[in-house]
Amino acid sequence: MLAAVVFMMVSTSNGVAHAQVGSEPAPFAGAAQAVDYLLGPGDKVRVTVYGEESLSGEFFVAGTGLMSLPLIGEIKVGGMTVGQFQTAVQDKLKDGYLRDPRVSAEVLTFRPFYILGEVEKPGTYPYTSGLTVLNAVATAGGFTYRADKKIVYIKRNGDASEIKGELKPSTLVSPGDTIRIGERFF
Repeated sequence: MLAAVVFMMVSTSNGVAHAQVGSEPAPFAGAAQAVDYLLGPGDKVRVTVYGEESLSGEFFVAGTGLMSLPLIGEIKVGGMTVGQFQTAVQDKLKDGYLRDPRVSAEVLTFRPFYILGEVEKPGTYPYTSGLTVLNAVATAGGFTYRADKKIVYIKRNGDASEIKGELKPSTLVSPGDTIRIGERFF
């Protein structure tokens, strides 16, 4: 269990401040900042090779993290950013296929996120850019009457365990994350 120690300055009647230690849920790393999206299984990507219509199209990342593209075959894309993917495709096409390929890529469909626990409709939902935990709860029909509205558990895609943290409006969800809303205890 992760916990952060919070120091609070408490002012007394004589004007001297004292430190007070409390135990609070840990904030989520990067909760208020977005990171570069990494491609993974289930993503649908539009690839455009300028001037080469037959090499362009919409492609899925397989469960193995591979994507099969015309002319160059399978390429390992799981864990790459979109920019790294574009560069890798350009490099493969330069290697004996095209003289000066220009490649553009964009993610059309992201991996879904999963939400369970004390929400009205637990399940799998499509990810949208900028999704927060509160948006995810709203998508799942809202909190149940037993929900703990202060704490959330998130298992990030690829991590082995979930992290407990304070439920804040700025806590971001990533594609493939599993969100669990616990039950409150009276």
